[in-house]
Amino acid sequence: MCQSEARRGPELQAAAKWLHFPQLALRRRLGQLSCMSRPALKLRSWPLTFLYYLLPFGALRPLSRVGWRPVSRVALYKSVPTRLLSRAWGRLNQVELPHWLRRPVYSLYIWTFGVNMKEAAVEDLHHYRNLSEFFRRKLKPQARPVCGLHSVISPSDGKILNFGQVKNCEVEQVKGVTYSLESFLGPRTNAEDLPFPPASSCESFRNQLVTREGNELYHCVIYLAPGDYHCFHSPTDWTVSRRRHFPGSLMSVNPGMARWIKELFCHNERVVLTGDWKHGFFSLTAVGATNVGSIRIYFDQDLHTNSPRYSKGSYNDFSFVTLANKEGVPMRKGEHLGEFNLGSTIVLIFEAPQDFKFRLKPGQKIRFGEALGSL
Repeated sequence: MCQSEARRGPELQAAAKWLHFPQLALRRRLGQLSCMSRPALKLRSWPLTFLYYLLPFGALRPLSRVGWRPVSRVALYKSVPTRLLSRAWGRLNQVELPHWLRRPVYSLYIWTFGVNMKEAAVEDLHHYRNLSEFFRRKLKPQARPVCGLHSVISPSDGKILNFGQVKNCEVEQVKGVTYSLESFLGPRTNAEDLPFPPASSCESFRNQLVTREGNELYHCVIYLAPGDYHCFHSPTDWTVSRRRHFPGSLMSVNPGMARWIKELFCHNERVVLTGDWKHGFFSLTAVGATNVGSIRIYFDQDLHTNSPRYSKGSYNDFSFVTLANKEGVPMRKGEHLGEFNLGSTIVLIFEAPQDFKFRLKPGQKIRFGEALGSL
């Protein structure tokens, strides 16, 4: 027994060295990675990160013993080129489908997302030459009666994610997850719009929006699913004076993702329309999403979203107030305003008296023309 154990000793030591070799090699490799620049390090660590999240739980746990940490899921998702993918999806949507292929393709989409084609102005699936035309289908005039009793109606079909009074200059994208009002709308820096200097604090920014004493700011967030009606309309009688376009990411805006990524709506591409209604400030923001790079405003021919010429982190303004038109673009309640491709989100932020009341429940389904609230 002693002789056999003595013979096994070198074998066990050799096996231990062999098992220890991968950890030594990995430590040496990670030491090399630590000396790299940040972009190069990020590039080299991503393959391991993908494996970390794809493989069964704990498969790459030994890596943590040698100092390696995966990139967070949020950072990993933000690194996906959603703008490029959405641009490619938009090109694909424009491809005309053969006549024989239209019914099976559209029928699959209808079945997957629960589309009600009986409401469509044209029910014949062969009428839609490509996916883009099908996404932007119009409704029958009687399909969405506009409520005349309430001052603010839903501008679109969708699901109510959140609503209420704006507090501490923050808006809830979903329950418990907020974003900065100034980050979302952008700074009020145009001197001709302001009787006082730009905001230097949260309260002063709010005061720039609230123009009448005793009024409050309110918000409402509506999520449009892929199966919903994709056009949006004017939620009240108001005048649009300015458009601000924020090029940005095109991450998914479904409720699950909105809980996961902080200030998601501030990261995504969006078009902010601001103006006035009978009670003061009023704004409607169309937020882009994955595969929804195209946001169209019918009266704004100069707007081009998800364009390579615009860089993320910037914004560009356009004023509808001119020497010939000193008021802006008047919109009537229920009038066609714009459209998305696929699904996205509408955010209303407006000023109203303190007795304004929403007639909603969180999570409820709503259709264009139904009441959001009134005095």
